[in-house]
Amino acid sequence: MGLNSKIKSLIFACCSTLAIGGLAGFASSRQNEKKCEKVTIKIDNEYNNYFIGDEEVRDLLTREGERKLEGLPNQQIDLKNLEKRIEAHSFVKEADVFRGLDGNIHVSIKQNRPIARIIRPDQDVYIDAEGTLLPLSDRYTARVIPITKSSAGKAFGRDFFQDSTGHAYLSLLQFIENDQFWKAQLAQMHIDAQGKVSFLPQVGEHTIEFGEPYRAEQKFKKLMVFYKEVLPVMGWDKYKRVNVEYEDQIICE
Repeated sequence: MGLNSKIKSLIFACCSTLAIGGLAGFASSRQNEKKCEKVTIKIDNEYNNYFIGDEEVRDLLTREGERKLEGLPNQQIDLKNLEKRIEAHSFVKEADVFRGLDGNIHVSIKQNRPIARIIRPDQDVYIDAEGTLLPLSDRYTARVIPITKSSAGKAFGRDFFQDSTGHAYLSLLQFIENDQFWKAQLAQMHIDAQGKVSFLPQVGEHTIEFGEPYRAEQKFKKLMVFYKEVLPVMGWDKYKRVNVEYEDQIICE
């Protein structure tokens, strides 16, 4: 390729870049001139959570009606600021606020998912799958396992489930949440002063002594053997306690 050909190619590339940039700038300018005529809100209720509704989201977007978005030019609407405002809500995990080609605003929200309810002397709270404590809601009550704790042990503080010890309890709760049978069967969880776990079942008069919150899969496998092979023969009211704490054995009394 000669020198002239290289120069021509370079000039063509520069002109193409300038043209594309100009078109993008023109499109952006036209987009900014458009007004928001409508705000569309989509709330993900994948887990049947209803902790936040359209009306609450609109209040967050408009500062409780002080600054409505409808009728505003796009250049006066800060999308990132709107996202931050929505994500400040306790039950919002993620928020995406974007502008459509027509200039209208679209809001997509993913909610936090509680997996347990912690019973405390002062006020109950939820805990989500990441170990974050969430307040109760006047709007909706989640059907999750309640947890009680001995007053002699470490209190359920905001960072309880974040350290190495508390994370073991969080892993146990995650296991229960992801197993449809145990999620339905376990009615309550208790942590005693030594940190050992016990459960009260939905069906049956027995207490399940689980022990420390480790080896969850192995312990629940043993417990399933008890449910499938022992209780159908002996009866659901035969035993008052079943212990799966120790390896390779089940104690029933």
